[in-house]
Order: sequence, then C-alpha cells, then structure tokens
Amino acid sequence: MQKFHRKITVSAADRPVASDCLCAHTGLSKGRVKDAMAKGAVTLRKTTGGARRRLRRATAALTPGDVLELYYDEELLQRKPTAARCLDDLGRYSVWYKPAGLMAQGTQYGDHCCLLRQVEIHFRPERAAFLVHRLDREAAGLMLVAHDKQAAARLSDLFSGNQISKHYRVRVRGEFAEKTGRIDLPLDGKPALSFYSVSDYDPVAAVTTLEVQIETGRLHQIRRHFELIGQPVLGDPQYGTGNKNTEGLQLIAAGLRFRCPFTGQAREYALDATQE
Repeated sequence: MQKFHRKITVSAADRPVASDCLCAHTGLSKGRVKDAMAKGAVTLRKTTGGARRRLRRATAALTPGDVLELYYDEELLQRKPTAARCLDDLGRYSVWYKPAGLMAQGTQYGDHCCLLRQVEIHFRPERAAFLVHRLDREAAGLMLVAHDKQAAARLSDLFSGNQISKHYRVRVRGEFAEKTGRIDLPLDGKPALSFYSVSDYDPVAAVTTLEVQIETGRLHQIRRHFELIGQPVLGDPQYGTGNKNTEGLQLIAAGLRFRCPFTGQAREYALDATQE
C-alpha cells in the first residue's frame, strides 16, 4: 500500500489542470488522483494568497506559483466508513450519532472517514460543518455540529462554560463497592473530575455498567480515570492492558442537555439501547 506526501509548486511548464498536474508529478492514474481529490487528500494554496484549502474539483485551473499538496494513503482511501445518523436538524446546527470507528474530523490524508464530511454532504445544498466538541474515534455517541461560524462560537462557549451536560455510558472491569462515586485525579497536571453511578453488574463476566458525567474535559478523561483506579473501560485499545474485546470500546456519549444559544429553548437528547 502506497503512502506518500507530494508538494508541487506549479510552474509555467506544468499542466494547468489540477488532476493532470498531479498525475504528471506522482505517476498515479487519473482515476486514483480523482478519487484522492474527492476524498479530501489534496489541498491548494493560490499564488494570489489566501488559506490552504481542500481541493476536490479535478478540473480546477492552476496558475504558476500555486501550491498543490497531495497526502496519499492508499489504505485510508480504500476504507469504507460507517455512516453517521442525523438525529435533529436545528438549521444553524444539528445533532448526530457518530458510530465507533468514525473520526470526528479529517486529517491531511483525507476526510471521507470523518463525521464532518458526512455532515457536509448529507444536506442539499451542502452545508458548512464546524466541530465544536470532540469524541474519541473509538467511541460512539451524540455530537453537535455547527453550520456557521457564529453558531460554532456560541456552542463552543456553552461547552467551555460547562453549560452543556454530557452523559456517558461505559462498561468496565470489576465490581464497585459503592453505587455512586467520584474520581478526582489530575490529568496532565490539571484538575479532572468524573462522577459515576452503577446501573448494572454482571457477576458472570465481572463487568459493571456505569452512568458517567464529567465536569472537566481532559483528553481521554473517562478512559484514563477508570484505568487509574484499576477498572479500565472494556475494549479500550490504549488504556488497560489485556482489556480488548470483540465489541470494541464500551464507551458511549449517551446524552446531551443544554439551552439553545439562539432560542433559549431547553434541548435534551438521549440514546436508548436500540440506538447505540
């Protein structure tokens, strides 16, 4: 499987059409170049200025001085992403179910395997999609996506001000002596606080199902906190040695509760077992 990065500063001798220029500089077939462009693996910075942006149109005209970049990962481009589901469309933002294995946003090597790209092309006409909070690639659950910069800023303010209540459901190794508890352990030198309550215990598998809420949003906070107390989340590929299972990471962002930053209306979303 090929994986490479090619940066091309367009000269007067180059072909003036994006796909033709990329074919000439990489040796890839036109079909592969077009596929990579459609999946977000090509960027363009115009000589006239402006930010670098993804270039998807194979017939885009080039001028000398333009900078094309191709981040080619054959294995990634061949992946078939699981489809996300739109649960509610509020116009300026929408609510989605992100399945496990789907990235929240793309990388330089493409964006067809990410939530934001699926959101963009879900609507007709296409809408802009802005990330306002994160959910680990391995985890499934609810996410808000903004459709304009002001909506993104207002929703981000709600998250940073702890005005959005986030509820998670996790399955971990072992039994808990208390039905409720808190984990107050710093992460990366910063305070981190998680609250949990036991909703079920399977004595045969020695697995506990917990409802979890966090007051801080540290990187992988829930996963790291439960590993630190010796009861890692099932299926976690990174935290908890020998903790893998066939069902993947058992962490679901199961609930969101907030007031709409535009209408002031209370909004609440919850996943039941049939939606997970």
